[in-house]
Parts: sequence; structure tokens; C-alpha cells
Amino acid sequence: MIEIIDANDSRAVRNKNNVLALYDLMINTKKSEEGTAKFVSPAYIQHNPLIADGSIALGKFFAQITRERARARVVVHRIIAVGDYVWAHVNFLNLFNDDPEDTGSPASRSTRWTPTARQSNIGTPCRSLATRKTRHR
Repeated sequence: MIEIIDANDSRAVRNKNNVLALYDLMINTKKSEEGTAKFVSPAYIQHNPLIADGSIALGKFFAQITRERARARVVVHRIIAVGDYVWAHVNFLNLFNDDPEDTGSPASRSTRWTPTARQSNIGTPCRSLATRKTRHR
């Protein structure tokens, strides 16, 4: 994994570690509801129209995925952290199938962390897009 972070920026270090811990709990160790309860704000605004807003809904969604998909996992390739903001380039593997040859779904996630070390939002780098839901027909 490639990391870009100022080791002297304690907030950035904490928040980077929180992102990695969240992904690990939520998907790799299949403790989705525990991970979202610990790291995601209850007021979280979801950008994916398939998932309701809030940390509980996010935890339930990934709990179902990881129950149904034994091979489900996430690999973090790159992570950049500055202060309260963390950007991660990840690859979600086997979220929608159990094919051992699955090449995954690459994603870029940007997050903002509150002073209490809880994630306030995940979304696209453009905040205005992250806070709007768009239903596809």
C-alpha cells in the first residue's frame, strides 16, 4: 500500500488508521455493524442510492453482503491523509459474486473525520455530489 501522510500530523495519522480499521472491520473481518457503529456518524449521508442514509443502514448493508459472500474483501492500494481528510483508492473484491477470479470493483473514497474521530461523510471528492442522492432508473 502506498501512503502519503505527514507523520507529524497527528489528526491525519489517526484518521488514516480509522479508515483502515473501518474497512477491515466492515468487510475483511465481516464485523460491519460493529465497524460502522464505532467509526461512522449516525448522521452519515450515503451517496449510493442502493443504501439508506445513516451508519446503521451502512452496517446492515455490508453485513448482508459479507454474510452472502464468503470471499468478500477490500484491498487498499493508496491512502492520502491531511488533517481531517482521507482519500483512499481501494478495490472491493467479491462483493457481488463468489468467483475466485473476480477482479473486483475499484473505487476512490474521500472522507472527512470529525474531532471525535468519527467519519462524517464518505463520498466522491466533490462534496456537493456526495451529499445528493441520485436514483437511477
